[in-house]
Amino acid sequence: MKKNVAVVMGGYSSEHLISLKSGAVVCENLDTTKYNIYPVHIFKDRWVLVQDEIEHPINKHDFSVIINDKKINFDCVFNAIHGSPGEDGKLVSYFELLEIPHTSAPSYQMALTFNKRDCLSILRPYGIKMATSYLLNLGDIVNEDEIIDKVGLPCFVKANKAGSSFGITKVYKKEHLKDAVKVSFKEDNEIIIESFLDGTEVSVGVITYKNEVTVLPITEIVSENDFFDYDAKYHGKSQEITPARISEKERKRVKKVAKRVYEVLKMSGFTRSEYILIDGEPHIIEMNTVPGLTNESILPQQAIAAGISLQNLFGDMIEGAVE
Repeated sequence: MKKNVAVVMGGYSSEHLISLKSGAVVCENLDTTKYNIYPVHIFKDRWVLVQDEIEHPINKHDFSVIINDKKINFDCVFNAIHGSPGEDGKLVSYFELLEIPHTSAPSYQMALTFNKRDCLSILRPYGIKMATSYLLNLGDIVNEDEIIDKVGLPCFVKANKAGSSFGITKVYKKEHLKDAVKVSFKEDNEIIIESFLDGTEVSVGVITYKNEVTVLPITEIVSENDFFDYDAKYHGKSQEITPARISEKERKRVKKVAKRVYEVLKMSGFTRSEYILIDGEPHIIEMNTVPGLTNESILPQQAIAAGISLQNLFGDMIEGAVE
């Protein structure tokens, strides 16, 4: 019997349009001989199953839907929501309460990794290298001299809980720091300010595939812009080179660290993390637990380079969740 699979997409953050594209690609690539596929759009004002351009309201009491007087329950949820509530643990907690299998990591792991500074604080005692950071909460006094004394210039000002490079600015001069802070506070009420790491940027997909932790081929990021910002990620302003042009020694080191990070954080499902290589040593920037899943996105490119089709990649996540 075919499984009923809800592919949830959209979300409440600035990433909702990207999520809709990711969700559509998942729907296109799932095996229709194994699954009944239902696209579910989740927004603040409505949760709806979209079929033939008709919206059918989701019953939030049990995450079911009625179509043509027939009630549909779901055997599994494929989570394709970037940002809140899909990537921060909120929606996953709801599915866990309803005992509906889902393709993401457990809710605590999702919440932890979505919070950049909390995630880094967990990894630091394990010897994982990272940038020097300075933390700000909304309402804190912005002491430019203190910040620059700690992280130096240039530095990155980031929204603590946001993705796709929303709310991030590279700052070169002290007088531009407060404006950058304002940009970040538009996305989140917490900010992390980090020192600039000058090295080779790589993106590493680590997933659980066929019940084994698998590090996918490494991608080198070469941005035409000042850094790997939204424009570089989504408007073709970067080269994403898979496999990365790094030495075999560096490749082994990156894979070892990336797998270690995945295991320390007790992850499952998809992850994609960014690292800066300095003198052969990877420094982690952040981890994404619902990475982009479009045909142009990095993790699908890496899977294909590893000989894993998108149909097998997505299908294995569902089978692993149901098991």
